Order: sequence, then C-alpha cells, then structure tokens
Amino acid sequence: MSDTATLLIHCPDRPGLVHDVTGFIFAHKGNIIDLQQHIDPVENVFFMRLEWSLENFTLEKSEIYDRLQPMTRRHEMQVGLHFSTQRRRIALFVSKEGHCLYDLLARHEAGDLPVDIPLIIGNHETLRPAAERFGVPFHHFPITRENKLAQEAAQINLLKEQGIDTVVLARYMQIISPAMIAAFPNQILNIHHSFLPAFVGAKPYHQAHERGVKIIGATSHYVTSELDQGPIIHQDVMRVSHEDQVHDLVRLGRDLEKTVLAKALWWHAHNQVLVYRNKTVVFG
Repeated sequence: MSDTATLLIHCPDRPGLVHDVTGFIFAHKGNIIDLQQHIDPVENVFFMRLEWSLENFTLEKSEIYDRLQPMTRRHEMQVGLHFSTQRRRIALFVSKEGHCLYDLLARHEAGDLPVDIPLIIGNHETLRPAAERFGVPFHHFPITRENKLAQEAAQINLLKEQGIDTVVLARYMQIISPAMIAAFPNQILNIHHSFLPAFVGAKPYHQAHERGVKIIGATSHYVTSELDQGPIIHQDVMRVSHEDQVHDLVRLGRDLEKTVLAKALWWHAHNQVLVYRNKTVVFG
C-alpha cells in the first residue's frame, strides 16, 4: 500500500464539517481510503478519523499541517496528523511478570505488531533474558523511594534520545511520576488487572475469589496523574465459576491482560484512538 495520511479531528459540531474536510482532500487530489465520524449529542462534539492516499496528493507532507490551519481555526478544530510510514517507536516498561512482555515481543517478531521496539526498561533484572532472547536492548533502572525522581529523569532522557513516542507499561509495578506523564501525554498505555473500576489495592484476584465473582476482566488505558483513572482504550471480560481457584483466576486474567493490551496498542499504533477529556473515541 502507498503511503497514507490520517487526520484525527474533534471540534464543536456544526453543519459543513465533513464537506470542508473532504473538500480539502479532494482539492489536492487525495483519494480517501477510510472515513469514520461520531457525534456526541450531549457535549455537541464532532469526532472524525479520515485516512487518504498520498500517491497523487499535490501537497508535500511538510506542507499539509500548515495548509489545514485556516480550516481548523474556522471550525475550532483540534487536529492530529499522522503518516503510515512513520512507525510508532515503543518503549516497554516491565518489572517481574513477563506474560505481557513475551506476548508483545512475539507479536512483533511475527510481524503482527507494526511498531519499532528499540528498548525495554525494567526496574528489576528479572526479564533481561527475555529481552536478550528477542534481541532488544534492556536497560535496568532500579527504583527506590530515594532515587525514584532521579531515575525517572534518566529514563525520560533515554526515551528522548531514542526517539520514543509511546510507552507501554507491560505490568510495570511502579506509579508513573507527573514529569513522565507530562513528557508523554496520552502516549503511556497501561494494562490493569481488572474491569475498572473494580477491586483496588493488593491481590485483586484473591479479593475476587473471596467475593465469588463470576466475571473477571482487564482494562487498558492511558496513564494520567490520577491513578488508574485515565481514558480507557479497551476492556474485556471472561466468565468464571465457583470451581475456579485463585491460581485459575490469575492464569485466566493474564490471558485477558495480554489480549487487551495488544489490541489497545494495535489501535494506538494505527492512529485509531482519539482522546477527548477523560474518554476515548476508538475508531474500529
């Protein structure tokens, strides 16, 4: 497929929006490949994802954003512009649990996850062998209460040096600081071990087992300064029964975590997620 461009737009809803956006593409001989839209009638907000081929487009990539500005100002639009040839550069953050890390690395090696993974960062050495097995550089940043801010500053510097645009917390058991969140707004994906909101604190599967729950779940969301309250990208659930023990819930929950995180990252990598306030519009 030839190079494509994608616009992610949100603005106050009003007549003529689709006409103006598609008219801009048509005026420069672009061929629209995909167009999806959504209107929030309560907030009166218009959302759009539009992808078009650049094969015969008369504007250079470097010109497009500036040429869009008269229209964006006229409609009070917030616009994101992405190109298919610019692959996301992902940093995976890990601690000791490896199921999400192994799953993402295996998908990437198989060609099923079209991103670049230049590095893995761990606050423990436990998963260095996994990184080495897949040929990805592993960087160890041990975290204590005393060195946390200094280590995160060093992590941010490393991420910037490597041109990282997305951070994936693949069961990284540390609270992310405001400085890291500010450096990567709506670019840090987390996987949570339950269908949020749910059992909070330590040992969620033990709490679930004690309550005799019939459904367990997993949630992937963007990280914000409010713990586990960021915009949700994807969720899924699985039915369980009284016959399932804690170890069964942990095993089943890990399977959910892997698939939910992988799907959320896929949508993020393909520029299908639009964040508005503390919610997302996910164009499937």
